[in-house]
Amino acid sequence: MIKEPPARTRHQPRRPVRLPVTAAVLACAVLAGCTAQAPNPVPDPDELIKAATQRLTDACLARQGLVPPRTGRGRPPGTDAQRVDAALFGTGPAELSLPLPTGYVVRAHTDGCLAAAQQRLYGDQPGWFRVSVIVNNLEPEAAHTHRDLSEVRARHRTEIAQWERLRAHALTEATTVLKSPPPKGNPPA
Repeated sequence: MIKEPPARTRHQPRRPVRLPVTAAVLACAVLAGCTAQAPNPVPDPDELIKAATQRLTDACLARQGLVPPRTGRGRPPGTDAQRVDAALFGTGPAELSLPLPTGYVVRAHTDGCLAAAQQRLYGDQPGWFRVSVIVNNLEPEAAHTHRDLSEVRARHRTEIAQWERLRAHALTEATTVLKSPPPKGNPPA
């Protein structure tokens, strides 16, 4: 679905409002410390989980003597792209598979650095795979089955609740991962 930005309208610039600063206001600010503090911005949970995943996968690849790939940057000369991809995403036939009502089948590996990072963060990589695929495909399922999205969501309330639990677990783990020094050596089993 392509969303178009709203049409721009031309507004007249507003004049700034100037409030009188009195000695009482200044005294309050200086003596009582009642100056307004900017609240700490709340980090986006998705960005925290993504950063922790990247830290874990980078460390996993580094332990194997591989350079992590980065978007927008070519691979260093002499890098074996297939070896990096195999270490990151796993090898052989995918162990996890989930057919969707749309007819597509989503597959994933349980080996590789990404699977290990998901296991560490979510605590249940196969469970996370299953519920995340279902939750991320609710709209296509609604369109394919000609049902209202709220009806499809109601059918999958158990999966949505499990997705929320696993994501909350991942957010807690991601915070721990990002506050700790980058991992070295072999990860604990």
